[in-house]
Amino acid sequence: CGSKQSGEYLKGIAPDGLMGLGPGEISVPSLLSKSGLIPHSFSFCYDKSYSGRLYFGDEGPTSQSSTSFLPLKETRAYIVEVEGYSVGSSSLKETGYKAQVDTGSSFTYLPTESYEHVASEFHRQVNATKITTQNFENCYKARSLNVENIPSMKLVFSTNQTFVIENPMFHIADDQGGVYCLGILPIDGDIGIIGQNFLMGYRLVFDWDKMKLGWSTSNCEDIDNGGKFHITPSPSDSESSPYPLPTNQQHQNPNGHSVAPAVAVRAPPEPSAAASPILGPYHSRFIISYFPLLIWIAYIVSS
Repeated sequence: CGSKQSGEYLKGIAPDGLMGLGPGEISVPSLLSKSGLIPHSFSFCYDKSYSGRLYFGDEGPTSQSSTSFLPLKETRAYIVEVEGYSVGSSSLKETGYKAQVDTGSSFTYLPTESYEHVASEFHRQVNATKITTQNFENCYKARSLNVENIPSMKLVFSTNQTFVIENPMFHIADDQGGVYCLGILPIDGDIGIIGQNFLMGYRLVFDWDKMKLGWSTSNCEDIDNGGKFHITPSPSDSESSPYPLPTNQQHQNPNGHSVAPAVAVRAPPEPSAAASPILGPYHSRFIISYFPLLIWIAYIVSS
């Protein structure tokens, strides 16, 4: 999909093309599953150095935590139910919302009411002078911020499953030490977005067969396919599947292992045109340096 590009794609939106990874009928995981090559599941893993791995067919370790996807009608996205937020030792009421898990979003977005509760409590516990920069309301000068005062954050899912945010803040450098900002923003409507900045340090498993989102802490180098992935053996020929892959592109997979992981590459330094206009050039690494494979479900599947 990167060989023929036109229009906005030439302006930095997708320097290597786009791969549809949603649950829709024509996405890559759906087609591979229908062809009998893999279960309808895949995993992303982001490490803390802005790199990671992608495995098709990965169902995750048995020890992983999980929460259910919501079976919304005509859904083309991975939607989960967040029952609430915890900031430090405070469990906040009225902060539940539906959220799309989207590795293509650089930051995390909360419905306005939930955002106000979370941001207010976070600022109270940080106990530092707040400034606004680049439309991020919860920013603090690095020299005035006591690292020990930065509270932990957790998402609480059903059955008391918790998702710990490894690092809710990001750094903007300048000559005076820069500022640290809370990487969440408000969004209209009742569906938020759990973005890439909250997913780092985890192996995220999107298992559509079981309708589950799984997660486990990982440095992304501790993932291998040595018998851990329960992959359906490939059909012996394309006629054995009602949904064969194109003959001249069919992937040879005799050992029943998952497809080799994608390698993160650094795109040209131009900021992504798909990013929010509030982001300056120093944010471009959050947007385009992890994977050339984005879960832009609503756009890819509906096109």
